[in-house]
Amino acid sequence: MNIQPLLDALDLQEDAARAMADGLRAQIDDLQSRLREAETHLEHLAITHRTVTGLADRLPAVVPDLPEHPDYPRILDVFNHATGQRRAKDVCEALGHELLPKNVEGTRAKLKRLVKLGILTEAGTGSFARKP
Repeated sequence: MNIQPLLDALDLQEDAARAMADGLRAQIDDLQSRLREAETHLEHLAITHRTVTGLADRLPAVVPDLPEHPDYPRILDVFNHATGQRRAKDVCEALGHELLPKNVEGTRAKLKRLVKLGILTEAGTGSFARKP
C-alpha cells in the first residue's frame, strides 16, 4: 500500500492549519493593540472627567435670560426672600395681584416657565422652590 498520497494530503492540511493559526495570531496582535489604544483613551477620558468635575464648582452659575415681563424679576425676588416652597397663590399674593383665578393661573404659568428654564423647581404638585 502506498501511503504517500495520504501523507501529502496531511501536509496540505498542516500547511492550511499553520496559515490559519498565523492569521489568527496576527488578528490577536492587532486586537491587543487596538484594546491598548481603547484603554488608554478611556483613562484619558476619566482624567478629563475628574478635571472638569473638579473645576465645575469654581465656575460661576449662568442664569438664563428671563422672559420679558415685569413679573419675572419680582417672582424671583419673592423666592430670594422666602424660605421653603411657595404655591402660585402665595406668589400671586406677594406680587400684590388680586387672588382671581386668572391671576393665579397666570402666575402658575410663569412659575412653570421658570421651572423649564432651570431657575425654579417644582418640589411637589403646585409647590415651587428655588433651585439649590
